[in-house]
Amino acid sequence: MFSKKSIMLLFLIMLPAARLPAGTTVEDMQREVDDLRRRVNERRNGTEAPIASRVDDMVSGKYGPKAPVTARSGKLEIDGLLQIWDTTYQHARYDVFGRRTNTTGIPGTGDGVDTGGYRIRRAELKFTLDIDENLTSVVMLDPAAEQTSYPGFPSNQGLFKSKAFYAPQFDAATGPGLGDTATIANLQTGAGQAARLLQFAYVNYHGVVPHHDFTVGQFRPKMGEEGVRNDAYLDFAERAMVTQLNNIPDLGVQGHGSWWDDRFQYWFGAFDSAGDDFGTTGQFLNRADDNGDKDGLASAMVRPMWNQGPWGSLELGYSGEWGVHGTAGTGDIVNQTPLNTINRAKTSALRQAAWGMYKPMGPVRGWWLRGEWGEAKDRDLPGSVDALALGTGAGNAQVRPDPMTRQGWYASTGYKLTDSVFADRLSGGGFWNNLMQPVEFVFRYEQFQNIVVESLVSPDTQTDLFKTQVWTAGVNYYIKAYNMRVQVDFMNVDEPEDQPRGLKEIKNNLLIFNTQVSF
Repeated sequence: MFSKKSIMLLFLIMLPAARLPAGTTVEDMQREVDDLRRRVNERRNGTEAPIASRVDDMVSGKYGPKAPVTARSGKLEIDGLLQIWDTTYQHARYDVFGRRTNTTGIPGTGDGVDTGGYRIRRAELKFTLDIDENLTSVVMLDPAAEQTSYPGFPSNQGLFKSKAFYAPQFDAATGPGLGDTATIANLQTGAGQAARLLQFAYVNYHGVVPHHDFTVGQFRPKMGEEGVRNDAYLDFAERAMVTQLNNIPDLGVQGHGSWWDDRFQYWFGAFDSAGDDFGTTGQFLNRADDNGDKDGLASAMVRPMWNQGPWGSLELGYSGEWGVHGTAGTGDIVNQTPLNTINRAKTSALRQAAWGMYKPMGPVRGWWLRGEWGEAKDRDLPGSVDALALGTGAGNAQVRPDPMTRQGWYASTGYKLTDSVFADRLSGGGFWNNLMQPVEFVFRYEQFQNIVVESLVSPDTQTDLFKTQVWTAGVNYYIKAYNMRVQVDFMNVDEPEDQPRGLKEIKNNLLIFNTQVSF
């Protein structure tokens, strides 16, 4: 009887022999058999190059549709986000200070800046390069942020609304209290910060110190939760007013620790924090520092419950950033013009944030709740209330304003049908089931002290703050998860009324229709 090995050997000998041309010698046949044996042994031992790697070698350097993206060194990933807004404002003839919208350089919150229409809210392009197993470099650009004619968020959510505020160097021809009219318009309409194309540019070092990674460059410091969340995963078309304080990249270094399957995490770092009032009237991004001190940051997050049966998931966190802003100076902006805020009185500045999130399971799964509180303290540019004219400085401006602390908070909730007890029924097919399956209903209440006026008691030094309240109801429709979704938000905006200050409620409610594509 022939063994299996004998049959295989005979087959290997006969196979090449069947194709041998005339004149082939026995030695040629023996060499081919030896070569076949060698290749069989290499495959058994795993020393032969895999087919996939040979294919990769052949297609490397090729380009065209569906060709792999390659880098000179490392692994390159490209992510993108596009958000197109269609906005409709309720028009008002006057702004919150009772002034009619005009063409003198100081428009109010009316037809001049609240005309709706289409706009590109975000057009982010992010490049992530894994240089090796320990180093990752990230660059993110947003061409939609490189504009100055439209605020970075709805004007009725402006982080600053004041009758007039100085530019860093006021226009001496018009006198303080009028100042740089372009800057005044930006403050009143909610732009608040200069446009910047470059958003992120940093290097992350990981995989060496157990449970830790380190980031250096320009990025969002870990302040709060919603402010630093990826723009593609926001629950609403735009962040709450108070969390926009933390949605500002800064230059610095940050360490991060993570333990117990990410259920306990902490962050620590140091940042330039150049600018005024933590970025609401200054600018952190890619600029020289304007003081000799760094701001220290500490943040912590804990998840006491996470995917625990009917109890669901709970997350709690706190962030704080402290430092000294300004370099020399007396704070007298009238007689001592600041340059890039260097000639500003030194001020102990801080900002804080505390947040919570809960997602129950069981019969109410699909329901979620979020909330966040925040405050910022700094010495900001002094204002001039042109209607009251109470300041004793030139143009009736404040002379030496004290630091001010602004606070706000939001609470939101939502119900996502895909994650609810109705998910199985909705996945059964049919027109109405297919229509409702990707729907999420959301609601948010928020308030923030964004209206700034001089004090009636001490107008030269004290500033009074008034809060704006916003109720937002919306629907999120997930066509392809977060990669393709549509958001519709209606915002009911309520400004305070204060007759002695000239404050009045205006009609500036807003409807936002956001179409999002991300990859």
